[in-house]
Amino acid sequence: MSDQESLAFDPDNLDEDEDELSHGGAGVQAGEPSAPPKNYITAVGEARLRAELMQLIDVERPLVVDAVHWAAKNGDRSENGDYIYGKKRLREIDRRLRFLTKRLTVAEVVDATRNQGVEQVFFGAHVTYSQRDGEQVHVHIVGVDEVQHDQGQISWVSPVASALLRAHVGDEVRVHTPTGVQVLLVESVQYG
Repeated sequence: MSDQESLAFDPDNLDEDEDELSHGGAGVQAGEPSAPPKNYITAVGEARLRAELMQLIDVERPLVVDAVHWAAKNGDRSENGDYIYGKKRLREIDRRLRFLTKRLTVAEVVDATRNQGVEQVFFGAHVTYSQRDGEQVHVHIVGVDEVQHDQGQISWVSPVASALLRAHVGDEVRVHTPTGVQVLLVESVQYG
């Protein structure tokens, strides 16, 4: 087998990194059949993950394979930094490819715009709530694989989102945190 063939990504060999999937759903009790957890995701999040997958397959991985192939030709591999780093980077890329492939396979895209005009919190909602001290917070409830905290996104399985889901505008919800119970007042709900 050549160096090029041994570096091939095999999407059918997806048996590693099961622990990376465990953050996406509720735990399974002993003795229960394990079904893959629902991987709810917005259309934007799904497109972003697919773009990352294609970038890794079409651009990054071929560049690293070429670099490793070149480094392998330079002699002793045990002290060849380019080869060692390249193989490490290749494993990281393959791990991410397996993860993205698995997550996209079980992804269920939710169209939140169908809830336009509804004043109840569902997946995909943009929610503004106020805390007891009067501080208002805006969050967007999204899938576990697409969360970007710096953009105010929270996972639908997070404690805050779990408390907010199904609440209506004007409802008070309670969130159990390590510092105690927080009461949140739902101020507004928007979709789209």
